[in-house]
Amino acid sequence: MKYVKPLLFTIFSVVILIFLVAYFILRASLPSLDKEFSTQWIKAATTIERDSIGVAKITASSHSDAVFALGYAHGQDRLFQMDLLRRSAAGELSEIVGNIAINVDKKARFHQFRQRAKKAVKNLPEDQKILLESYAKGVNLAASEYTARPFEYLLTSTEFRDWLPEDSLLVSYSMYLDLQGNQVERDLVNTFLVEEFGYGLLDFFNMPSPYQAPLDGTIVRGENPDIPNLNLNSSKTGITTDAQNGLLAYNSIPEPLDIGSNNWAVTGNLTDTDSAMVSDDMHLGLRVPPIWYRAQLNYKTDGNNTTITGVSLPGTPIIIVGSNGYVAWGFTNANLDNVDWVRLNESTKTRVVREVIKLKNSEEVLEIEMSQYGPVKTMNGSRYALAWVAHQDYAVNMSIMEMAEAKNLTEAFAIADKVRIPVQNFMLADSQGNAGWRPIGAVAARTTPTLFAIDEKDYSELWLAQEAALPTYINPSHGRLWTANARVISADDFLRYGDGGYAVGARGLQIRDRLFEKQRFNEQDFYSIQMDNDARFIMPWHTKLINLLGNNEKRYANDIKILMQWKNCACPESIGYTLARRYRSTVINSLLAPIYNRMQDNKLSLGTALRSIEPAVWQLLDKEAQGWLPSEFTSYDEFLIASYESTKADLIKQYNADAETLEGLEWGEVNKLKVQHPFAAQLGPLAGLLNMPEVDGFGDSYMPAVQLPKFGASQRLIVRPGNEDKAILTVPGGQSGHPLSEFFSAGFSDYAEADNTPLLPGTAIHTINILPTATN
Repeated sequence: MKYVKPLLFTIFSVVILIFLVAYFILRASLPSLDKEFSTQWIKAATTIERDSIGVAKITASSHSDAVFALGYAHGQDRLFQMDLLRRSAAGELSEIVGNIAINVDKKARFHQFRQRAKKAVKNLPEDQKILLESYAKGVNLAASEYTARPFEYLLTSTEFRDWLPEDSLLVSYSMYLDLQGNQVERDLVNTFLVEEFGYGLLDFFNMPSPYQAPLDGTIVRGENPDIPNLNLNSSKTGITTDAQNGLLAYNSIPEPLDIGSNNWAVTGNLTDTDSAMVSDDMHLGLRVPPIWYRAQLNYKTDGNNTTITGVSLPGTPIIIVGSNGYVAWGFTNANLDNVDWVRLNESTKTRVVREVIKLKNSEEVLEIEMSQYGPVKTMNGSRYALAWVAHQDYAVNMSIMEMAEAKNLTEAFAIADKVRIPVQNFMLADSQGNAGWRPIGAVAARTTPTLFAIDEKDYSELWLAQEAALPTYINPSHGRLWTANARVISADDFLRYGDGGYAVGARGLQIRDRLFEKQRFNEQDFYSIQMDNDARFIMPWHTKLINLLGNNEKRYANDIKILMQWKNCACPESIGYTLARRYRSTVINSLLAPIYNRMQDNKLSLGTALRSIEPAVWQLLDKEAQGWLPSEFTSYDEFLIASYESTKADLIKQYNADAETLEGLEWGEVNKLKVQHPFAAQLGPLAGLLNMPEVDGFGDSYMPAVQLPKFGASQRLIVRPGNEDKAILTVPGGQSGHPLSEFFSAGFSDYAEADNTPLLPGTAIHTINILPTATN
């Protein structure tokens, strides 16, 4: 025993020593935020100020110097995040994280975005090239000044590779993968559904939604298609269901994330100032650090002062959404049809290109079949070539930067004509009281969109050209505009631009209705709409479930009581919402089990087909379609009761809830917000050092307050141009990606608690002065 205490002391001392060494190495990678230095890469004195939450305020004499400083700030605070974005688009993640990313890289290499980015840089206007080069120099200078590498590079035993102008375009291409990647898969899935089950099933899955809220009020109508016959014995592998009850669990088919956003605007007639007002919250995956970086750029253009405040995307020199005092804007994913899969003739010649994917200690060669239309995939013995707007020469540029100089809506919309990004709903308000909407970004000029693959003879050469004239909607008489990833274009324009995977429309309809509940708005009124978690979409499921359980009221008295106390919202304390919400998923998944299993055989996901499934499911339930009833059941009531019992049992087990009171199934617990660093899992019990605090869930997918555990509003912006002192901008995380930075989590609590974080930067607490070298 006499050796035990010394041994324990030695072990403890070694652990403390390791911890101290790790701490000091980590601290050594903190950038200096207070200093002065000279560089040849700017022409006049430039400053970077940071306020109490790390918002970067940049003051420069020119746009070029301003983006150099922005690149420098990004390099100090978000270097590894930028590296991941360019690598994810280029298919180069395996080089730093190893085999775990090889399939992700193969999927990205299919699109050859590195080669496309190199070509796109050469085709940019000269002024945009200069700005990208200036930005890259700022990033690389910041990277060169690290005393120790950021911890992610230490964990992966890798080095930062110099930033190139083409890398900023790769970051833009990464947004194509985020915002339109599901559309690429959806058209292939639809083609599979047609081949396996016929056109009737596709029509059934895509019948007009009852939740339509287009800006001009035109409704896409049509008789509900007949319920197609679904031969349950047609599945080549049979139906994989729970052996006890024949059901697919509520979480067995991943729901498609509503990649997109909410935005809306009102004209100046509906505010207490002359200015119109805009709201924007973009829905994306939530992680540490957050995708956006808050910044304000101040510089001169042709002798005039320019100030633009908002969120930038690290890796690019752009303020993505924000305000310049004259105009303010936001984006949501427009979901116009930007994809065609072209079914190749047997005689069509193709070629093979070889992509070398570097691993940490080796490399792998990927062969990609290429056609004149795009890269090729084989499905069920047929070859399909991908024509996607992201592959076209007009897919990307940096023209969105010009928005900083727009003085009114007319000027901003003229700039929008030149912008090439993944097509978005562009919502704009100006200081003169105007509000307007239009699509902005790359849209193919081809005029025949479809939901499924086309024959080679139907391919249009108009794919090679950008659409010249996109629809607009400005200053409606009622003064209100809104978008939420569902169709907002007119019924006529819908025929022209197609359906690229519209949301079912419940969010947009709820936002529209909220906007018509008031005649005057301020920032807090808009914030209330952003946080609206009223459960209108789930209410029919809740009602159906209560009625179902009421048939056996004695057995389900406690369940009915809990459901009746649901508060009609996705509120943190609501158990009833959890039951109704997950019950819906179990019912849908089980009805679609035969289709799901057939698609699993072909490594396709049914999730992308579920965005518009709601009216079809209700038709099945209302008409009790026997051909769709799982064979284990003799009636729909029996099936639905079993679905509820299965849902409740799965939830109780997963969340260790009380089987009687169901405590532990509160929606805030089930849908808890977990904003995490991608490397946190590698730290085991220390993972919490890299993650944001967990927060009780407060929203869901089908309401304005979009929030899932790792998905939701990536920022919340509310602003009247010219009244930025009242504007709000919250972000789900801090400015810095460094866990020891004072700005690592600064601002997260405001986001989590729906408090106000000002848009404008506050008083500076750190200042970097950058001077030109004497030769400049």
